Amino acid sequence: MTDQPAPEITICYNGACPVCRAGMTRYATIAGRHALPMGWDDVNTAPELFRRHGISFEAALRRLYAVDDRGRLLRGIDVFIAIWRRLPGYRWLGALAGSALIRPLAWFIYEYLVSYPVSRWSRRRLRIQAERAPG
Repeated sequence: MTDQPAPEITICYNGACPVCRAGMTRYATIAGRHALPMGWDDVNTAPELFRRHGISFEAALRRLYAVDDRGRLLRGIDVFIAIWRRLPGYRWLGALAGSALIRPLAWFIYEYLVSYPVSRWSRRRLRIQAERAPG
């Protein structure tokens, strides 16, 4: 048994994507250093989390998701805002990105300038790896 508190939020990211993995590893390291009650799951190893919320694996690869301790699902930029609001050194960014004035712009940037091209690149990498795999 561990003394670690139950996560207030569990972030689900695409661990097959080097960009996603690097970002979430950085955040998880900071959260761990401060013993913050945050969980981290790679969508490639935790598909049941998405099935419970009616999210396809493809959609889970497309954007960041999280589930809070009340079972509420967060998507996209709202996950980053939730992460940033909890992490020392990033709280100002969470407040800024979550403000009524900035959030719509942050949402657009995440959905169309970050999430979409990164997920296409990641899917292409997975397809190439599958084609090269023996068997």
